[in-house]
Amino acid sequence: MKQDAASFQNPASHSVPGSSGELAGEPDEEPPGSSSCLANVVPLPEARPRLRSKVSVFPAPKSRPVSNPRISAFRRAFFPTATDKEWTDWQWQIRNRIRQLDQLERMLTLSEPERSAVEMSPSKLPLGITPYFMSLLSKDDPNDALRRTVVPTVSEFTKTPQEADDPLGEDDQSPVPGLVHRYPDRVLLLVLDFCSTYCRYCTRSRVVGHGAIYPSRSRLERAIDYIHSTPSIRDVLISGGDPLTLNDERLNWLLSRLREIPHVEIIRIGTKVPAVLPQRITPNLVRVLRRYHPLWMSLHFTHPAECTPEAYRACERLANAGIPLGSQTVLLKGINDTVETMKALCHHLLRMRVRPYYIYQCDPITGSSHFRTSVETGLEIIRGLRGHTTGYAVPTYVIDAPGGGGKIPLMPNYVEGREGDMLLLRNYCDRQYRYPDVLGA
Repeated sequence: MKQDAASFQNPASHSVPGSSGELAGEPDEEPPGSSSCLANVVPLPEARPRLRSKVSVFPAPKSRPVSNPRISAFRRAFFPTATDKEWTDWQWQIRNRIRQLDQLERMLTLSEPERSAVEMSPSKLPLGITPYFMSLLSKDDPNDALRRTVVPTVSEFTKTPQEADDPLGEDDQSPVPGLVHRYPDRVLLLVLDFCSTYCRYCTRSRVVGHGAIYPSRSRLERAIDYIHSTPSIRDVLISGGDPLTLNDERLNWLLSRLREIPHVEIIRIGTKVPAVLPQRITPNLVRVLRRYHPLWMSLHFTHPAECTPEAYRACERLANAGIPLGSQTVLLKGINDTVETMKALCHHLLRMRVRPYYIYQCDPITGSSHFRTSVETGLEIIRGLRGHTTGYAVPTYVIDAPGGGGKIPLMPNYVEGREGDMLLLRNYCDRQYRYPDVLGA
């Protein structure tokens, strides 16, 4: 495929058959950015520290363990020759992703639905799990929360009514390949279709992992030109795929080009890297990102088990760089659909200095019915959080409207009716109150 080609379609020509037992659809490429296509990018200068090296403004808690013992045991069992330097190298993690059936079978006791799903070919979404994240999965329990989010099952091949490959209508709102302009003042820039770990409920499974969106300079320049020529755009969300799988030089080039546009006030980055590849949050990456404030970051945490010491340290580095962090969590059946699980996750997030921002109703993408809960389940979770924990820990529950209608917030009904000019309100512990509709009127 030409490097500057990109579309939201998934033609068969993009599908590259894998080896026997491997999910087809993803080339055996090096990590994006390991050999830059931007030949004329100037290497980043080493940033000079503003403070003396012995001064620590944000000391890390001394009680925090270096790693999860489970991770260490997994590493000894399956990557015994990997050095500490290799294991903590994000590009080593990507190069050694688990992508084939024989690898899964060595590391997990597969159920029949899992094995059958991996053997079925082609799949709309490839298999890819970093060694780090694989170490967090249960070896024997196919119903383990994290395992269900990344290991395929045959349920993915069942399409139910109202499901679609592009339920949010992104293809119809794309004026330039890889750019979605849905809201008047902001755009979604999809820089690539690569992720270090593929979530089985991915909204963009129609394109992610298939080589349909390549981070070439020529394509990104077209998107940047569109943003530059549209003064109403004040906010750019960089997503994909996962933009933090680009190398530092490409990210620096892209962020600098966007910062040159006078009317772009805010840049946001959407990423799951702190949860699945925390090794990527290096000091040099943080030095790159902090140059382009105001820069915000939307993280994707799904379950408390993702909140490891490594994830804590990754978020700490980002927060110490002055980057506001918010988490967007997808509500998933049998994974995080209880008040107890969601509360534990939100409390972890606050301790990691991440604001729980959204709980998403799982989008009706093709083959996602086994992940989707009822809307009432989401409302019940909000009821169980509001008033029972700090307000900062209560995200907004939203549905992304089909066909590109945007996000619609949902809340339990705390306004029960009216008596004359008085509102009837019910609080978190189910007590009713009368409140004047217009104070001082």
